[in-house]
Amino acid sequence: MSRGRLRAAAVAITVLSTLEATLADDWTKPVEVLHETTHCLSYRARLAGPYLIVRVNLEPGWHTFAMDNQQRAEEKLAGKRSLGIERSTEVRVPAGLEVIGPWYQTPPKDSSKPELNWFTWIFDQEALFVARVRRSGTTPARIAVRGQACAESICKNIDVELALPLAGGGSAANASDIDLSTLVQVRQPR
Repeated sequence: MSRGRLRAAAVAITVLSTLEATLADDWTKPVEVLHETTHCLSYRARLAGPYLIVRVNLEPGWHTFAMDNQQRAEEKLAGKRSLGIERSTEVRVPAGLEVIGPWYQTPPKDSSKPELNWFTWIFDQEALFVARVRRSGTTPARIAVRGQACAESICKNIDVELALPLAGGGSAANASDIDLSTLVQVRQPR
């Protein structure tokens, strides 16, 4: 490879690394959830154009539940009784932003056991929760996440809050990395 091509490749790598670092900085610092001293999962948030993205990263052996886990289970149960339904993930935005459309989520994995009349949909590695928003203030947005994370023999209730600065960020260029066709709309209660 010629010296000119090597320099061009080095410049391209530097530009890509800088762009990647810039995009990575758009995310809030992770809010970690522990069960005693064991790390279960973490949440981060960012704006991408008109979209709020909340990302959950789960540790191996842990899973959490779809935003519409209860609605999905009730549809499958069709009025029958169940041993229980795990707590759906709930994302609320009490300050700084207003959700102006439906929520979308990574397609959850069906982890149901119909023979036990037990229905549940989970995420076991990473998931995104996305909604169209508009700014309703200049102070950092507050994003509240409630739910449940479970491993094989234990569960941990989740009640965390993220602060997302609204100054700058969220440019229209960042919206291009949101492909709603790869997500599913969260089902609403009937």
